[in-house]
Amino acid sequence: MSPTTQLITSLQNPRVKEVVKLSKRSYRDEKGLLLVEGYRELKRALENDWKPAAIFFCPELFLGKNEMPLVELCRSAGAEAFQCSKSVFEKMAYRDRPEGLLAEGPQIRATLADLRIESPSPFFVVAESVEKPGNLGTILRSADAAGVDAVIVCDERTDINNPNVVRASTGTLFSLPVVTATSDETMKWLKALNVQTIAASPHATSEYTGIDLTRGIAFVVGSEQYGLSEAWMKNADIQVRIPMLGQADSLNVSAATTILLYEVVRQRRAAK
Repeated sequence: MSPTTQLITSLQNPRVKEVVKLSKRSYRDEKGLLLVEGYRELKRALENDWKPAAIFFCPELFLGKNEMPLVELCRSAGAEAFQCSKSVFEKMAYRDRPEGLLAEGPQIRATLADLRIESPSPFFVVAESVEKPGNLGTILRSADAAGVDAVIVCDERTDINNPNVVRASTGTLFSLPVVTATSDETMKWLKALNVQTIAASPHATSEYTGIDLTRGIAFVVGSEQYGLSEAWMKNADIQVRIPMLGQADSLNVSAATTILLYEVVRQRRAAK
């Protein structure tokens, strides 16, 4: 063990208690911190210049030989390092099968004013009132894969700094711009950019494959239970649906978003 690494073997250690308290949004916001757990998530965060304040690790839970270099990267970035016993790490972990890496550091906090859009045909996702961290994280993962310019989380019901958002996004929370705003702010901002807003709804008449997605567009998706608000449905430039050929009348919001985003990719690649 490095001389700059502290050893934690007691569940009563104050640092252990602090990490456990970070499961609550109120405490995360009070401290301005989030948690990043897992090799892939932490690697992606570090690659995108996130600066951890502390790294907790348990070699007994490592899955391979690449975890210690990440610990050293965290340490070289100024993070305190804590080697934990297995019982201590499992107390702090969020995963059912922890990988022995857990970092603590600054939250992601950005607004529309922070976005710098250079593309002449920008491509956005607007997620209104999505409630489940897993769905929001998966939307971020799909948005990153499809080359979205930014994800705008409107009227948030799920904290983007929730550990399960980080986990479901596989760390792509750190690789693309993610901002929070009200729906009213977002509508005005998109209109000023001359971006066409496309509301996704199972009740729309037009299918998503029948519209031009090569210009500046923003796909707007809504909450799992209620869909999009009346304000977005009324103010969207176009409403589209994904055809449903079975008994289910709608898709999970993250699955629907992925389908919509890849139609944009298909059309834009074909246009080139």
